[in-house]
Amino acid sequence: MITTQLDLVQGTLDVLVLKTLAWQPMHGYAIARWIKERTESVILVEEGALYPALHRLERRGWIESEWGVSENNRKAKFYQLTTRGRQQLRAETTAWTRYVAAVGKVLETA
Repeated sequence: MITTQLDLVQGTLDVLVLKTLAWQPMHGYAIARWIKERTESVILVEEGALYPALHRLERRGWIESEWGVSENNRKAKFYQLTTRGRQQLRAETTAWTRYVAAVGKVLETA
């Protein structure tokens, strides 16, 4: 689904997409490519996971979309964060930071 190297914990893809769109509006392929590049190919987001996540985020009002032209002159749907999406990203970032610290403490335990 996501990658053979690392399976994502449920909800992880949503926060990764929100963070990606915090940089600028992007189409689906660009979102997947940005996540792949930022994670040095550890997380590979496939279409079968990405597009349902984008539709879910849009239904929640965290992102919005409009049609445009991609860098290779193709029609593409571009997604961007809404104000509610930025608020959600802040909340998710706080929660994930706490979660990562807690898991780190367990892994460091002798």
